[in-house]
Amino acid sequence: MNVGILGSGSWATAIAKMLCHNVGTLHWWVRGQETADELMTYGHNPRYIQSISLPKDKLRVTTDMQAVADACDVLVVVIPSLHLDSAFRERNITGMEGKILFSAIKGMVSEYDSIPARYLHKAFGTPYDNIGIICGPCHAEEVAREKLSYLTVACPTLTHAEWLAERLETRYIRVQTSDDVFGAELAAVLKNVYAIAAGIAHGLGYGDNFISVLVSNASQEMKRFLAAVHEIDRDVKGSPYLGDLLVTAYSIHSRNRTLGTMIGKGYTVKSAILEMDMVAEGFTGSQGIHALNQKFDVDIPIAEAVYRILHEKMAPSIEMRLLSDELS
Repeated sequence: MNVGILGSGSWATAIAKMLCHNVGTLHWWVRGQETADELMTYGHNPRYIQSISLPKDKLRVTTDMQAVADACDVLVVVIPSLHLDSAFRERNITGMEGKILFSAIKGMVSEYDSIPARYLHKAFGTPYDNIGIICGPCHAEEVAREKLSYLTVACPTLTHAEWLAERLETRYIRVQTSDDVFGAELAAVLKNVYAIAAGIAHGLGYGDNFISVLVSNASQEMKRFLAAVHEIDRDVKGSPYLGDLLVTAYSIHSRNRTLGTMIGKGYTVKSAILEMDMVAEGFTGSQGIHALNQKFDVDIPIAEAVYRILHEKMAPSIEMRLLSDELS
C-alpha cells in the first residue's frame, strides 16, 4: 500500500522523517510551492524544523492534494484543525471514502465542534473502521534530534494500526497500537487545553507545587470526561493519555503551554496567537470541549476556566484564583 501525508507543518515533517525509513516512496501534499520546491531540491522543509534532512529520492512532494489522494491507499492527515475544513473544501477532494485515513491532529474542527475522526467520516463517508489517529507523547523537535520517543497508533481495525506502526518505527521511535480512537482523540484535545492552563499558571507566577496539583486534577478531569463521552475499558494512566498530558503541560516545546504562559504574562489572547505565528490546537480545542460538554455536563472546572479565558475574555488571574479553591 502507498502512503501519503497531507500537511506541511512541523509534525508533518517529523512523520515524514519516520516514514522515510520504511517506505519506498512517500507522497506528500504541502500548501506552498516554495515548500514543495525546497523539499524536492534539498530535502528540507524551509519553514518547519529545518534540521530534519529527508531523502530526496523517496519524496514526491506536490501542492496538488488530489494527486496525493489518488496515488495513496493510506493517508496521514496533519492539517491543523483550524484549517482542516477549509483546506478540503477549497480543493473539493474526491475518492476518500475508500482510503485508510490516520489523523495526526490534536484539536477540534471548530466549524462542527467535532473530533477529526468524526469530521473525516462525515466529510468523506470513510467508514470508522478505516479511520485512526497517531498520538504521543512525542514532540516533533525531539524526533528531529532522534531522541527516543513513543507513539500510539489507534484504529478500530487493529491490522491497519499495526501496518502503520511498522512503518513509523525506527531505532529511536517505539510504537504501540490501540483501538481507542475516540478516547485517544479526545485526550489529545484535552491535554492541549490543560497545557494552556499550566502555561497560564506559570505566566501568572504560580510555582511548581501548584502546577503539579493542577496537572494531577487535569488527569482526573480527563478520566471523567472520557468515561462520560466514550465509556470503554481504558487505562488513562497510559502513555496516550497521562503521558501526552505531562509532556504537553511541562515541555518547553509545547505550543499550548507557550500560549498560556504569554496570556498569563499579560498578552491578550489575540496578540499571543499572532505573535506565536504557530497554531496552538488548544484554542479551538477548548471551544469544542465546552460545546461537547453541554450535552454530557461533566465536572471539568479546569477546561471550563480555560474556555472562559480564551473565548469569554475573563481575566486569567481571577479564573486561576477561583480555580485554586476547587483543586485538591
